[in-house]
Amino acid sequence: MARVVSLVPSLTEAIASVDAASLVGVTDWCSHPADLDTTRVRGTKNPDTKAIIALAPDVVIANKEENRELDVRRLRDAGVEVWVSVIETVPQAIDAMEELFDTVLRWERPEWLATVRSLWCGAPLPARTRVAVPIWRDPWMVVGRDTFTGDLLARAGLPHVFADHADRYPSLGLADIDGAGADLVLLPDEPYVFTATDGPEAFTRTPTQLMSGRLITWYGPSLVEAHAMLQTISPADPA
Repeated sequence: MARVVSLVPSLTEAIASVDAASLVGVTDWCSHPADLDTTRVRGTKNPDTKAIIALAPDVVIANKEENRELDVRRLRDAGVEVWVSVIETVPQAIDAMEELFDTVLRWERPEWLATVRSLWCGAPLPARTRVAVPIWRDPWMVVGRDTFTGDLLARAGLPHVFADHADRYPSLGLADIDGAGADLVLLPDEPYVFTATDGPEAFTRTPTQLMSGRLITWYGPSLVEAHAMLQTISPADPA
C-alpha cells in the first residue's frame, strides 16, 4: 500500500512507525507521532469524506467504535476501500494490527508488535488494585463492560469496578463512582482532559491519579510503554 488514510489515532501511530510517508490523510486527533506532517481530514466522528475521496487513498483505516458506520458506507459507496477493525480486548487489538500489516498493507511487521504480544497475551497479572476510570464529566461517564481499556487494566492487575455493568460506557452519578469500592480512580487526559484542578477535587472517598489516556485507550507502539507504566500504579500514589 502506498496511500493510506487513517481515521484511528492508535493505528496512525502504528502505521507511522513503519512508513509515515504512506499516510496521506489522518484525523485531527492523530497526535502521534508529534511530527507527522500530512493532510488532516477532521475528526474521528465527523471526517471530511469528500476530502478523503479526493486524496485517492488505496485504503482507509477505520474502527467500529471510533468511527461511524455512515462515514464508512459513504466512502465505500464512492469506491474507496475501507478496512474496519473491531477491538474490545488486547488480544483482538494485536490480532487486528497483525492483519493490518500482513494482509491490508502487506508490510513487514514492526518489531514492537512481537514485543506487545509477548507482554500482553500471557496470563494476566494478579489483581492488586481495583480501579474506576471516568472518561467524561458533566455527565460523569466511566469505562464499563467489554472494552479494550477494561481488558488492558485487568491484564495489568488493575481490574475495574464497573466491568460487569450492563453498559460499555455507563453514565453514573459522582457518588456512585466515588462509592463503588475502588482503591483508586484513574483520571486520563482523553477523551475528557482531566487535570490537577479538574477532576481530583470531586472525589472525597477514593484516591485519584492523573494519567495519560493514550496509555490505557490506544493500541500500537504505546502498549510497550503502557505495560511498564501500569506496573507502577498503586493506591499509595494519589494525585
